[in-house]
Formats: sequence, structure tokens, C-alpha cells
Amino acid sequence: IIGIYYFKSGETLRSELQYLLDNNVVKGGEYQLTDGLENMKQKGLKFVPGTVDEWMDCGNKNVTVETNSRMLNFLHNDGETLVSTNIKNENSTIIPPCFIGDDVVLINATVGPNVSLGKGTIVDNSTIKNSLVQTNVTIKNATLDNAMIGNHASFDGNFTSISIGDYSVLE
Repeated sequence: IIGIYYFKSGETLRSELQYLLDNNVVKGGEYQLTDGLENMKQKGLKFVPGTVDEWMDCGNKNVTVETNSRMLNFLHNDGETLVSTNIKNENSTIIPPCFIGDDVVLINATVGPNVSLGKGTIVDNSTIKNSLVQTNVTIKNATLDNAMIGNHASFDGNFTSISIGDYSVLE
């Protein structure tokens, strides 16, 4: 079962995923979303398929960033509005396509192309391209390309000390 999924209510999916966790249903050392989806199908939930013209993966950082870039280009070419009207832009340049969420603050920054910035992110004195940045992130004094940054992270390119979590990578 490949692709993007939309559920009117996520409670059934949440319940199936909790079942996988509670019963340690693991394949290849990982919990599989598709196991939860298959359980839902077995219980009678109907999935309506759409056409898959091409496969876009999100299995690791590099392909996730590439998939994000491709999706931004598709949406931009379709005329979608990707930049919130509720941002603060001080002396900054946005190079499309970019998704910029609500309450983003850009100060002396160049963002794009192919960048997604989640809600509440602050980018100060930085250049970011080909990157995916989640919500409430602070980036200062940085030059980032092909980066993926999770929620509530803070990155200062002039760092002298770091605190990173499990499975983090600095290259």
C-alpha cells in the first residue's frame, strides 16, 4: 500500500498503530505503517486508490529533501500559494518555490529555492536552499543546503557547543 494517505479521522489509524506498538509487531527491525493499514483493510475499511505517476520516496534525509523539492515545484507550477501572508520579512529574499508557514520571521536571510519552513520558524542572517525545516525552529548565522531540521530545534552556524539527540547527524 504505497502513497499518501488522507483520513477524515485518524483515530482508527492511531488505534491500529498502538496495537502494533503494544504487541511489538516488527518487521525488519521496524514498525511498519503498512501493517496498520492492512489491519484496517481486514476490518473492512475501504481505501480509495488514486493514480501514481511516479514514486517519490521519503526513506532518508536526502530523498525526503528531494521529494519536498519536487512537491514544491509541482504546487508552484499549479499556481498554489505557498508563502503565508502572515510572515515577517526584514531585508530578506525568497526564491521560489518555497513553502513558508504562518508566523515565520526572516531577518537578513535568503531562502530558496526548494525550501519548506514550518510555522513559527526564525531565520536570521542565514542562507537556506533545498531544505526542509519543521516548526518553531531557530536558525542563525548559517548556510544550509540539503538540510532537514526537526521541530523546536535551534542551530547557530557560529556554534561553540552542541546538544543533539539520538540518531542526529552533523556533516
